[in-house]
Amino acid sequence: MSETPPLRIALFTLESLASSAAVLAFAKAHAAELMLIGRSAPYRAAAGGALGQFWQHMRRSGLRFLPYLFVNFALPSLVARLRRRQGLADLARARGIALFEVQDVNGPICHAALKAARPDVILSFHFDQIFTLETLALAPLGGVNIHPSLLPRHRGPMPAFWAMQEGLTATGICIHRIAARIDAGEGLAQCAHALPPGVSASTAARLLHDAALPIISDVLRALAAAKADGVSAPPLPYCGFPSAAEIGKARRQGVRLVRFADWRAALGL
Repeated sequence: MSETPPLRIALFTLESLASSAAVLAFAKAHAAELMLIGRSAPYRAAAGGALGQFWQHMRRSGLRFLPYLFVNFALPSLVARLRRRQGLADLARARGIALFEVQDVNGPICHAALKAARPDVILSFHFDQIFTLETLALAPLGGVNIHPSLLPRHRGPMPAFWAMQEGLTATGICIHRIAARIDAGEGLAQCAHALPPGVSASTAARLLHDAALPIISDVLRALAAAKADGVSAPPLPYCGFPSAAEIGKARRQGVRLVRFADWRAALGL
């Protein structure tokens, strides 16, 4: 019997300390299958631009949230530019993979890129834009998302923080189909993962994204062989970005958004 051919993949991501190492490792391992890489523009006008996002986070989450944003987004980007190491861009250039900056994942530019790439599946790996059903329909197998929690618990952008705020010492990874409702599609695979004591929410997010790598490969093989059975569960409440009061409460419980190890990681030390 002949082996099932691998899937053609369109990978979408938002580069950050939380996931960049895992995403790059995935891209290197699956470079022959990647037809397209879309990197979200973090300070796009539709999201308020850099200044608008800054004030939005400040009003909601307060000053204690700023180190989290700086360590996870601004500092790694600055270090990469200074060292002239562009990660995904360098890999895409070397392997001839189409790469573009995503201003609007549901806009005509992205749709044209997907039509040209002709992927079998869209893979969202720490991506911050919401796919419409029209966009997902441009890949025969739709979309699959990697989420660092045991769904349906802790839907939203910072699941590691909420798991730790609840006093959990273990959470996990869920890979699920992308649906109209955020983080609520059919689950394709889950794996629990224990968190080391004393880690920050930022470090926990990195560990969870790293733990997803072998599971992603298994799911992709199952999808290619038409053997990926989804499991539905009623979605639990959405957990958005924390307020200043919620961050303060978590600090009193010993939960930190950022620790010294995260600064070292952001600097590549």
